[in-house]
Amino acid sequence: MKFAAVTGAGSGIGRACALGLLKEGWAVALLGRRADALAATAAQAPAGARTLALPCDVGDDQAVAAAFARIEAEFGRLDLLFNNAGMGLPPQTPDLVSPADWRRVVDANLNGSFYCLSQAFRIMKAQKPMGGRIINNGSISAYAPRPGSIAYTATKHAVSGLTRTAALDGRPYDIAVGQLDIGNAASEMTERMTGGVPQADGSVRPEPRMELQSVVDAFLTMARLPLASNMLFVNVMATKMPFVGRG
Repeated sequence: MKFAAVTGAGSGIGRACALGLLKEGWAVALLGRRADALAATAAQAPAGARTLALPCDVGDDQAVAAAFARIEAEFGRLDLLFNNAGMGLPPQTPDLVSPADWRRVVDANLNGSFYCLSQAFRIMKAQKPMGGRIINNGSISAYAPRPGSIAYTATKHAVSGLTRTAALDGRPYDIAVGQLDIGNAASEMTERMTGGVPQADGSVRPEPRMELQSVVDAFLTMARLPLASNMLFVNVMATKMPFVGRG
């Protein structure tokens, strides 16, 4: 059996990918802020699947350390971390983003990704056999911004820096680090796109979305690779979303 941890596992992409791993026989630690949401994810697991629900705010380094200590104690090793937890803000220009809201996004998207990655490194370096895989959830925003998205976009650009550096630092320890950049997956976070979202030309228009299963399929393709192989950056997106070129 292989052992994984998925952050933001209480909804959306995190839940779908955690369930994908469970269906393939992985044991999965489910991390998220709400215990009830994690319980709902665990309730959808196949019969006999092994889950470990760990309520945790990834922006709290002490809470993350405690959660990964529990994973180490319960599972004995960690083969995969999906660094998925994150958040955004309503569209607004930089002058309207409060320092408190800026810090909340940085804590969730950047600091949380680092804290979890750091703990995964600690476990993966020490375990026998050594090594493991870390997949960071980036975004189309890791390449190009949306109007009014400065906090989200800045943190997702920073996650790409985490990915590149950790991929380099992980080589001596057989730790493969990659990034899944997702565009317009149908989830709670993107529901507003069906009613129209701001575009670069100042208009507000609905945007196409793709089925969540497409994200799961891309994620599992990365997760199944042997550690000697790595998909450093993978982009899965709604085919007709406004990203490529000017539209």
